Amino acid sequence: MFVAYVAGEGRWALWLVCACYLVVVYITSRGLIAAPRYRLLQARLHGCRVRAGVCAARAAPDGAEPAVRAAVLKAVTDRLDRLERNGQVAWRLLPRRWVVAIPLSKLASAWRVLHEAEAQLLRLEDPEEAALRARALRLRLEDGRDPADEGLARELAAPTGDPAAGRAALIAVTERLAEREDGAFEREYELQRIALWLALIGLGAVLLIGLVLDHRLSLLLGGLGGFLSPLVGVMRAQRPASWGVLVLAPVGGALAAPGGLLLVRMLADPELNLLGRVFLDNSWGSPARPIALAIALLFGFSGTLFSRLALAATGQLVPVAGRGAEGRKQATGRA
Repeated sequence: MFVAYVAGEGRWALWLVCACYLVVVYITSRGLIAAPRYRLLQARLHGCRVRAGVCAARAAPDGAEPAVRAAVLKAVTDRLDRLERNGQVAWRLLPRRWVVAIPLSKLASAWRVLHEAEAQLLRLEDPEEAALRARALRLRLEDGRDPADEGLARELAAPTGDPAAGRAALIAVTERLAEREDGAFEREYELQRIALWLALIGLGAVLLIGLVLDHRLSLLLGGLGGFLSPLVGVMRAQRPASWGVLVLAPVGGALAAPGGLLLVRMLADPELNLLGRVFLDNSWGSPARPIALAIALLFGFSGTLFSRLALAATGQLVPVAGRGAEGRKQATGRA
């Protein structure tokens, strides 16, 4: 009954499914991807402001110019104020209330500004605090898995009789790590933006195919297969999948289902006769039959199945086109 309802009168069901998935994508992007990074940013902002307050309360070390120190502290404080101001990182409905969205581009630039402010504060802290931070950073680098961390740790551990040289090494290593972290997150944010854009365009294609070509059931089963594919992969391999894969998998599965049915129909055509009569009767022309729905589920679950069938179809088309061109040449020669 449900199958007949969705295939016949339930055109609104596809709109409802796509709308719900858009909500899920939005919550995933803002609540599960950007929000944790934003909360970490707020905690680091608070810590940076505390460090700035401590530096302002302490007396200037020997050789430091009070005017330069005050100017640096004012610049750092102004940057922190701009980051905490409404609209600089998050879009809010009311001042300091109800975060509506956290754009990934704003979040990436905010982290760069914060890292620059932290590097400026390293120039103002007393030698004892700088030595403590250098030791903690060296211990973290020694426990890291990146081979480049070993070189940075050796640079920090190199004995120097000049405190200014040790502080310079600490600032250089800190800025190198911050640049590496910012670059990695910006690349990740770019991939996530691409995945979200492809998901939006894919949902538009799903609506068009479902409403114009009457393939709602195959689209729904393909989307279900696309959802099950990363789920089974995570359960079997015990490893997390990327956010881009999780967002795109149901949309890609929904689009692969009718495309796969069309490829099956072409390969089962009597002129090619590669798959047989069963697939001819249960493919593109009859998308609501149980075998066709099972095929749609398989295409949604396995992207490699769709690509292999597409390659097989391409291999069959090239010889046919070649035979057609050769036949035309022979006919021309006979004429």
